[in-house]
Amino acid sequence: MSFRTALIAVAAVVSSACAAPQGKTLLQERYEKIEADVPMRDGVSLHVVLYAPKDRSTTYPFLMRRTPYSCGPYGAEYARSAGPGGSDRFMEAGYIFVCQDVRGRFMSGGTFDNMTPHRPVKSGPTDTDESTDTYDTVEWLLANVDNHNGRVGLHGISYPGFYAAASIIDTHPAIKASSPQAPIADWFRGDDFHHNGAFYLQDAYSFFGGFEGMPPNPTSERGERLNPDDAEDAYRFFLDLGAVSNIPGRTFRRPIAFWDSMFAHPDYDEFWQRRNLVPHLKNVTASTLTVAGFFDAEDPYGPIEIYRSIEAQNPGIENRLVLGPWFHGGWERSTGDRLGNVSFGQETATWYRENVDLPFFEYTLKGAGDFDPPEVLAYASGSNAWHRLSEWPPASLEEVSLYPAEGGTLRFEAPTGEGADSYRSDPANPVPYTREKTMDRTREYMVEDQRFLEGRPDVLTYTSAVLTEDMTFAGPMSPELFVSSTGTDADFIVKLIDVYPDDAPEHQGADEKYMDVPMAGYRMLVRGEVFRARYRNSYEFPEPLIPGEATRISFDAPHLFHTFKAGHRVMVQVQSTWFPLVDRNPQRFVENIYHAGDSDFVSATQTVHRSEAYPSRIRLGRYR
Repeated sequence: MSFRTALIAVAAVVSSACAAPQGKTLLQERYEKIEADVPMRDGVSLHVVLYAPKDRSTTYPFLMRRTPYSCGPYGAEYARSAGPGGSDRFMEAGYIFVCQDVRGRFMSGGTFDNMTPHRPVKSGPTDTDESTDTYDTVEWLLANVDNHNGRVGLHGISYPGFYAAASIIDTHPAIKASSPQAPIADWFRGDDFHHNGAFYLQDAYSFFGGFEGMPPNPTSERGERLNPDDAEDAYRFFLDLGAVSNIPGRTFRRPIAFWDSMFAHPDYDEFWQRRNLVPHLKNVTASTLTVAGFFDAEDPYGPIEIYRSIEAQNPGIENRLVLGPWFHGGWERSTGDRLGNVSFGQETATWYRENVDLPFFEYTLKGAGDFDPPEVLAYASGSNAWHRLSEWPPASLEEVSLYPAEGGTLRFEAPTGEGADSYRSDPANPVPYTREKTMDRTREYMVEDQRFLEGRPDVLTYTSAVLTEDMTFAGPMSPELFVSSTGTDADFIVKLIDVYPDDAPEHQGADEKYMDVPMAGYRMLVRGEVFRARYRNSYEFPEPLIPGEATRISFDAPHLFHTFKAGHRVMVQVQSTWFPLVDRNPQRFVENIYHAGDSDFVSATQTVHRSEAYPSRIRLGRYR
């Protein structure tokens, strides 16, 4: 039996089994379900689930999502919907929807490898990566599925966004479009589990405990256990666990493979470098539409770096970027009108879905419509307006520096005298990242009111005079701090905050849980980022701080696009803990920081210098 005949036979069985007299979904009414195992060049088979239109009066393009999160339900049962976002818009438009379990996950064969390293040189059929697996899958689809128009599109959010980007390296000629949305690019530099080498504890613990199927367990023969199911406050839960080296023995049922791999590679060595997708985005011919959220708590680094890499290494292709005021996946999972207390003035996500998302695929895969957006479509919060730009960051930016000054002031002029501010950072009493007592890592912390930290002696606060005109900043926030410590290691968190005036109007449509926070005097977190001082000269080769010696740390935080309105003030805060979002630095240099024990944690005095010789500042690009 040929693949084509086998496929049709499977389709007939599944379609018959799924027939239902009443209550059918749009997917059941208009599509037949097909499953197949697709052979790769090395003999491994990867499982696909397809939904093909029953109407065969025309041909359709393929729209494919490759995922480590399962293409289920398998067998006779239908998914609730198909296509990006789970809404009806793509099903009504008509596509052949393809979902593929990536290598080693769920129904697919082979061995799974997190953030599959790309192989730029392939010596034979056993040298596979996401590019080759996608190429082989497309070849099979073209040869074995009827009623297609020969065009393929890729899409995916988050981890599937990584696959949407990795799959277009050395693009198969039939792949005409790809939309990596919140794609992961580098798990050490700035996505998910590390930012500038600092470990994002709460995200990593939550993700890998579930992703590898080994949730924490309260009972074991190996002594005391802590059970997160019984906890209500992540701050207290993780503080009671102590050093991260305690976590596997006190919470995991059995070893979690990638957790162990992370802890065996604390620095930016070959293990992490091979998983950096950015350098490999070459020979891309598909039209690309990369989508990102300015308030994405999970993958703020990858989308812009992937867009910029495709742009630099593939001149002449259609490569576009959409930047909205969204949380992770918020362009598909919300209306985009607000986040927490902060209003964005309009339903930005609804507008994107109707005017950008579907039109992009309709135009590139069917030649339908008149899709002609700018190179970059970006939404500025604060002023709440879309901007059509020719590049990102905008070429017209004027560099502006914010300088911490005496008396907790923030100035636009460099210091001329001497000055410094110090605070005591105690790992036993870390600064919380949110006021909420919850086991979930909130997404609203990205814009949360920072007044809950008022009065903490371990948070330095600098505030500008009231602005007399609007100031819009775009691109990365780039702190350049001159710091010293009584310890031999430290983290420094820099936060950019929009201080609302005391007569700011109150909430309009906010969730009830946020109504107790007044907008008068609101301190909106616009951007915050951590830097681990041991990596000030190299992510690959960490160095201890020399106690008492001033040293420079400089880094780029995730990009922003925000207007500080006239009447508002600009605030900058500096601190050394952000818990349990970021794991605590022991503040004593340990070769492998993840092997630090409870006795390695020490209290230390951190100093931020603000003198003519050591002019700490935060560099921003002003957009006019």
